[in-house]
Amino acid sequence: MQLIRDILATRAAAGRPAISFEFFPPKTEEGDRNLMEKTIPALMRMRPDYCSVTYGAGGSTRDKTLMIVDRIHREHHLTALAHLTCVGHTQEQVAELLQKIEALGCRNILALRGDPPNGAEFQAVPGGFEYAAELVKFIRSRSPFSVAVAGFPEGHTACKAGREVDWQHLKQKVDAGADFILTQLFFDNADFFRFRDHLGKLGVRVPIVPGIISILSTSQIKRFTQLCGARIPGPLAAKLETLEGNDSAAAEFGIEYATRQCEELRRAGVPGFHFYTLNKSTASVRVLQNLGLASNMQVG
Repeated sequence: MQLIRDILATRAAAGRPAISFEFFPPKTEEGDRNLMEKTIPALMRMRPDYCSVTYGAGGSTRDKTLMIVDRIHREHHLTALAHLTCVGHTQEQVAELLQKIEALGCRNILALRGDPPNGAEFQAVPGGFEYAAELVKFIRSRSPFSVAVAGFPEGHTACKAGREVDWQHLKQKVDAGADFILTQLFFDNADFFRFRDHLGKLGVRVPIVPGIISILSTSQIKRFTQLCGARIPGPLAAKLETLEGNDSAAAEFGIEYATRQCEELRRAGVPGFHFYTLNKSTASVRVLQNLGLASNMQVG
């Protein structure tokens, strides 16, 4: 697999955004089949640059995450970014996981503090890591990985001191060796621009890739944003209320809204788009077609 930091540099030199998709490990065999046999093949026709595979709360999907990363690499020859969290892991266990990941040919890690299961408060295990910056430093000191970290344009919900304090913590992760930042989803581009500009003032120079989600239904996005802490701006919330119960209309509106978001972000020179697919393909494909990016991408 390529190093994603190199992919981003190559795409930037060519003047076009890198395209990536995020998947989560399904809970059922049917979900596995849909992801591997339908969703991923459909998205591969968009010629993405890389993908990421999430890691359940408390590391609950660790083995399945690595299995999916391995299959994507072997069956589709697509660069994958494996999520790795601090939760429940000692340094020795992380070192073993890094060896497994490297043995699979994966050379890219998204280093996260992570969320404990069942909404519990985070506590580092003895011999583990308390902060994602520590995990980043540990990874960079031991293996030839490209390391990504998560950024939160609205501030992380767990950071009670405010978003600018959270963004200072993000700078510490970059200073520890992170190569690029993938952001949490957001719906107001002003939040992203404020976030990006503040990080620039702090001296952060690595690529900041915005996370994009296309709304599938009013009820779905309400649930999803409650889980991740993203804000639905007032005008958007009002529009979604008019589409309550009409999922097909909400999905069409979601594609339109995500397209407009990406158009503005692209004009502002973002290095790529990271689509939160929810293991579905249609919306991401439509947005890329609207942007004129579906046929301009090349296999890296």
